[in-house]
Amino acid sequence: MVDISLEKIDIVRDRTGVSYKKAKEALEANNGSVVDALISLEEEEVDKGWTKNASETGSEMLEKLKKVIEKGNVTKVILKKDDETILNIPVTAGAIGVILAPVAAILGVSAALVSRMKVEIVKKDGEVVDINEMAESKINNLRNNITINIDDEEDRDF
Repeated sequence: MVDISLEKIDIVRDRTGVSYKKAKEALEANNGSVVDALISLEEEEVDKGWTKNASETGSEMLEKLKKVIEKGNVTKVILKKDDETILNIPVTAGAIGVILAPVAAILGVSAALVSRMKVEIVKKDGEVVDINEMAESKINNLRNNITINIDDEEDRDF
């Protein structure tokens, strides 16, 4: 049996701010190692931050896409991966989908951006606009921040 004392739980709680239950679970999952429990809890927080930021970027992209569609000069939205068309949606179907399932639309746009898919809109005059250009710098900053956070945690002495 793993030795999980109140002292270890308090150390984990003091450093992370989690509940007694969460601290105990982290210690149990890491065989009573305080350092490993702290690392696993911090990695959870990095993952939560990544999800939240990706969702926010997806929301921003969806809003930009909505504004362009509202102008009325868009005929379809295309999702591409490595120059291969994954999804080709007529604007009317896409608009209905966004209205009926806005959360799914945000998650879909977020997933597309994170996996480096291209989101393009085709205007009535045939012009193709790459929506990713606006978000690319935000995504790169987000990825760099996560890499920096993980590297900092690996270098930290406990």
